[in-house]
Amino acid sequence: MGVTAALGGCSGGTAATPNTTLKLVAADYGDSEANSSQKYWDKLVKEYEKKNPGIEVDVSVYSWNEVDAKVKQMVADGEAPDMAQIGAYADYAAKGQLYEVDELLSIPVQADFVSRLAEAGEVGRVQYGMPFASSTRLLFYNKELFDEAGLTPPESWSELADAARVLKSRGVETPYALPLGPEEAQAETMMWLLSGGDGYTGTVGSYGLDSDQNIATFNWLKNDLVGKGLTGPTPPGKLNRADAFEAFTRGEVGMLNGHPSLMQAAEKKGVEYGMVPLPGINGRAKATMGVADWMMAFKENGNGEEIGEFLDFVYSEKNVLEFSHEYNLLPVTTSASEAMAVDKNDKDLDPFLSELENAELYPVAKTSWAQVSADIKQQIGKAVGPNARPAAVLGSLQRSASAADSAE
Repeated sequence: MGVTAALGGCSGGTAATPNTTLKLVAADYGDSEANSSQKYWDKLVKEYEKKNPGIEVDVSVYSWNEVDAKVKQMVADGEAPDMAQIGAYADYAAKGQLYEVDELLSIPVQADFVSRLAEAGEVGRVQYGMPFASSTRLLFYNKELFDEAGLTPPESWSELADAARVLKSRGVETPYALPLGPEEAQAETMMWLLSGGDGYTGTVGSYGLDSDQNIATFNWLKNDLVGKGLTGPTPPGKLNRADAFEAFTRGEVGMLNGHPSLMQAAEKKGVEYGMVPLPGINGRAKATMGVADWMMAFKENGNGEEIGEFLDFVYSEKNVLEFSHEYNLLPVTTSASEAMAVDKNDKDLDPFLSELENAELYPVAKTSWAQVSADIKQQIGKAVGPNARPAAVLGSLQRSASAADSAE
């Protein structure tokens, strides 16, 4: 660390101020007490403090249901933590509350971020958000159901619909699970918009939810999947991702879009699965969705040098790999990604890794994204209802997004 720190960045060179305590608030990626992120951080901090006497790191871990609100309240109360590992950084960056990344990290560590993720952490071409965890999406299918029906994995929308029709005829309860419920509708929506050739924003970065391509995508979903009874007994607007995943692990779902954690859940229940890139209109989708969570550092306590030293340690190849393995996530650094790619024990993650460099991420650099995402979660399910007009629903969301963007 001493060598890399001396090469550049505000973290370099001099010893840290004695008896400094850094406060970190982090999200919990575990699904039980046994694998709580608190245990990961406690182990990492113990190792760091042993190597850096005089520096203490106090880590508080909260569930995803509360961590963003917890940090927001701390900042509002004038008690910002030194670091926060949460879902969004743009609001704080826009208010001038965050350190720039090049004020913190040594040059080798900063340069090691996967470039696509580093770019997503920028506001006005200045990086404030440091990617901490990442994931991409693939189409999962139930191998047993496909083999019994003589089906091959779909590469296009028409092939997906054809396979779903065959599965339905054979009594599969949910041929394709379409979770547009409020838990994570913004993710399923984005995957379909990308597979239809567009997305949430246009080439100049402004919202374009009601583009002709996006309307055509939702018309197809409404008429060719939902309208044909191929998405199961629960209306998509009421189906949440967790419930869809759970149904897949019970063998009740033929196909759904999923991330790496679904592999382990399916294996535990003895469900054989396959994974392929997301189908597009006339073949494989040109882009898949990527997701990143963010580390950020607040200026309020003035501990930039100490924060930089600690984060250089956090983002070492060893620690990034350990976190990724523990929670079935993709590394956010090139060195850890390359190490994972050549490790035969990580072979299952190869398809996800190969999608990461060209994945499209949420427009997280927009401070309006939090509100737009919340609106999508609540409204998009209505676009595929029996009497719905997708153009009207997407038009309403676009007007709200434009208003939020203007307010930004």
